[in-house]
Amino acid sequence: MKETKLKFGVIGSGSWATALIKILSENNNDINWYIRNTENIEFIKKNSHNPNYLSSVELNLKKLKISAEINEVVEASNVIIIAVPSEYVNDEMKKIDLDISNKIIICALKGLVPETNLLFGEHMQKHFGISPNKFLVIGGPCHAEEVALEKLSYLTIGSSNLELCKIISEKFSCKYINVKASDDVIGIEYASMLKNIFALAVGISNGLGYGDNYQSVLMSNSIKEMKRFISKRHKIKRNINNSAYLGDLLVTGYSSFSRNRMFGNMIGKGYTVKAAQLEMKMVAEGYIATKKAYLLNLDSKKKAKTPIIDAAYKILYEKRSAKKIFKDLSDIIS
Repeated sequence: MKETKLKFGVIGSGSWATALIKILSENNNDINWYIRNTENIEFIKKNSHNPNYLSSVELNLKKLKISAEINEVVEASNVIIIAVPSEYVNDEMKKIDLDISNKIIICALKGLVPETNLLFGEHMQKHFGISPNKFLVIGGPCHAEEVALEKLSYLTIGSSNLELCKIISEKFSCKYINVKASDDVIGIEYASMLKNIFALAVGISNGLGYGDNYQSVLMSNSIKEMKRFISKRHKIKRNINNSAYLGDLLVTGYSSFSRNRMFGNMIGKGYTVKAAQLEMKMVAEGYIATKKAYLLNLDSKKKAKTPIIDAAYKILYEKRSAKKIFKDLSDIIS
């Protein structure tokens, strides 16, 4: 496929989807955008910004074709970017009535597909016939809020098809976005899920009153735990210190923009899960990811040592005392 013929379609209207629209608008003139809420579409067409997310971003409407019909967007695009929370992705994908096996699919979500317990790439291959050569994943330290401010950010785009990966990377690269190509699709998908769990755990420790010293040790142990977990699932030569792994973990664990850290902080302060979710009014994907990662490791023949994931699971799903669990955890990590 020639570069000039790429037509992007973005599925999703949250903060990350809006940030991707902004990035793509820097280099591309033909962008289709699926937003299911017709009132939001009318607002954007009238005011040139998303009423709910990244409202400071002025959208270039001349480059956008917005529709509430997902099949319309899919049909008009040959590159489909999926940027909805993992817990809703299956519901959205079910609405697609078209054959998308020849489309290029880019995963911009973080986590397993809940209904199948598969990585999104595995899910798309099994249920939609997407070839690994036409599947890409986006990772790396790139908070949507900083994209809105045009602060220098870093993306890693992964695919087994490095030629395609480089072509797509050029479409995302701009003055405030540096892009790196990688062939570690599975590793990046897992890292994007796991970093939310670890950020949530760091948030819990902060809510409990642990200081920066403890949190730095927790983060140090998190990257080691991430390496163990991913290596058990997909053992290849990778540098876990690269930005798609460690970099993404650090920004998600420490940043004031991190909704997973915020969610964990509320849990540490004594909020119930439901109360924290209601007050945040945003999806903290680390909550569902915790259960998925815990059960995935539990059911695996090759179990990884995961004390931080285990601790988060006990607090969130077994309703154990966060204070006691983190006291026990502090005796394990070093």
